[in-house]
Amino acid sequence: MSNNFTMVATTLFGFEEILAKELRNLGAGNVKTGTRNVSFEGDIGFMYKANLCLRTAIKIVKPIYSFSIRNAHDLYRKIYAMDWPDYLSVDATFAIDTTLHSDKFTHSLYVSQKAKDAIADKFRALDGKRPNVDIKNPDIRINIHIQNDHCNVSLDSSGSSLHHRGYRTATNIAPINEVLAAGLLLLSGWDGRSDFLDPMCGSGTFLTEAAMIACNIPANINRKGFAFEKWYDFDAVLFEKIVDASLNKAREFHYKIVGYDKAPSAVRKAQDNIENANLSEYITIEQKNFFASEKFTEGRLHMVFNPPYGERLNLDMENFYASIGDTLKQKYPGTDAWFITSNLEALKHVGLRPSRKIKVFNSHLESRLVKYVMYEGSKKAKYQNA
Repeated sequence: MSNNFTMVATTLFGFEEILAKELRNLGAGNVKTGTRNVSFEGDIGFMYKANLCLRTAIKIVKPIYSFSIRNAHDLYRKIYAMDWPDYLSVDATFAIDTTLHSDKFTHSLYVSQKAKDAIADKFRALDGKRPNVDIKNPDIRINIHIQNDHCNVSLDSSGSSLHHRGYRTATNIAPINEVLAAGLLLLSGWDGRSDFLDPMCGSGTFLTEAAMIACNIPANINRKGFAFEKWYDFDAVLFEKIVDASLNKAREFHYKIVGYDKAPSAVRKAQDNIENANLSEYITIEQKNFFASEKFTEGRLHMVFNPPYGERLNLDMENFYASIGDTLKQKYPGTDAWFITSNLEALKHVGLRPSRKIKVFNSHLESRLVKYVMYEGSKKAKYQNA
């Protein structure tokens, strides 16, 4: 008999297909993409593996109850009717996160409060006392998702967002989210089969995620813990086996991963984070201005970076982006250069035609991931010699 059940992995806009591919590669069944989420099937061990290994997932939730609702009374009544002692002890703590896409409910805190009251009242009726709420570090985190008049109640198996990998303790002004960094790397086609450069590396997130992809190291191996470790049915022996099996799939990496930053403080922070991730043997960081650099390898170079957008730094963005284009054109032949920007006006000043443009979001900012192919010699010569 199959012990599989349905789960939902949430992600960032534009990463749904990458996450679906990750899930299939891990062995998930019945994978279906939605908007900012992918549903799939697996057993309890696969849930552990998904949390440990997925690079582009933000949360893994386990749906436990689904119903239609017309109003707040409906919500309270149906949450109250659930068998909460199956999931939660009266002596445990819980928290509720609510996501709304509905005209009938417009305040997520109100929905969370109503659900909390229903759960508390259910335990009072059964035991004469109720479990406490702990927003920061609950034993059980409950996820409520309301779409129009449909409500899904799920258990959050992850806890804090899976972008909290556990290696990053030092950050700069505008650090890129780890899930965003991993997704952009996968969108760029990074597979660990060439040298890699982040010429504006900041706190080193692209470098760290690039090394983990190249070496097939589980994305969340450095996390302090997952929410499922506090569940009734947590199997510590099984989880340890999955960790060991995932680490055994790590592979050798025979190229260079290099990061530049002109700020000494950024270089130090990046080095600290990379050391925390136990990846120092794969990554080299130099204090260097990209605009005064040149390609360090004879072979193909894969470049991914996050230039300043001008939101927090006082820069002449037109000249800055023009310098990016000039440096790529003059100093980086044989390079696939990718970068993300929300400054779509400044992008026009790069002076090169992008071969790809992908719409993504960096936090709330609509952005583009752009690709510039720098050929060896002229593009015309490349096709003549093909």
